[in-house]
Amino acid sequence: MSTSAPIGYWRMHGLGNQILVLDMRASKAALTRSQVEALNADAALAFDQVMVLRAARAPGTVAFVEIYNNDGSPAGACGNGTRCVADVLCRESGKSELLLETEGGLLTARRVGERVYRVDMGKPRFGWNEIPLVEPFHDTRTIELQVGPIDKPILHTPSAVNVGNPHCIFWVDDVEAYELAKIGPMLEHHRLFPERANISLAQVLSPRHIKLRVWERGAGLTQACGSAACAAAVAAARKRLTERNVTVTLPGGDLLIEWAADDHIWMTGPVEPISAGLLDPVTLQRLAT
Repeated sequence: MSTSAPIGYWRMHGLGNQILVLDMRASKAALTRSQVEALNADAALAFDQVMVLRAARAPGTVAFVEIYNNDGSPAGACGNGTRCVADVLCRESGKSELLLETEGGLLTARRVGERVYRVDMGKPRFGWNEIPLVEPFHDTRTIELQVGPIDKPILHTPSAVNVGNPHCIFWVDDVEAYELAKIGPMLEHHRLFPERANISLAQVLSPRHIKLRVWERGAGLTQACGSAACAAAVAAARKRLTERNVTVTLPGGDLLIEWAADDHIWMTGPVEPISAGLLDPVTLQRLAT
């Protein structure tokens, strides 16, 4: 990658989920795992996920978006990051609605308020081989997985679903009663999840309200995870614990999740800018090594 072509960046957050948006629409250079890690090591750019804008490929779309966790691993979806991308591109184009493409498919994003966006997160997948899991489960509303002694597990019988990423949701009475920082890494890498998994603790407060804490695959404990909020909402509705429209409260704030009749999940929430600029020659050189 040449240092003669600076890359625009926007550092933002969605409910505390730190996002870096990189404008690489004019470049075909790949972003490697070590390059992502190097970017994240810069305190001025540190992020949970980086959203890389590429030139549009599909008709009607404004960009193709690559998503990486801060450990350099690819991610199939990032709801908070998608809202940040929508903010950047809506402001650039003057449009209030646009179509994005990711590896997971086409996503519609709409501006519904000042820095508030409603994003189509696509359809959830519930088949054991779609999540994926290493062994068949007839009904992924409840899978056989537990933490702790067999006769007295600390956590057990979670739900599993794919919302761009694999998600495992444990239903608990109090999300604060568990050391997710210790449990999360172990379960993220559990043999049951060949592509690793996002691990969530979900507490149903009412038929319209869920409280959630998330250990995010490749990023760790997070203030907010949009795809996890979507996963918890649809899993709760499948188990008849909630209605199909719910507020999901994360440590960073609230997301409105709507599981529509056509099976698409719509997520609404805010974004906040932190900083913006061009990557300097030193950082660009580090990207290239």
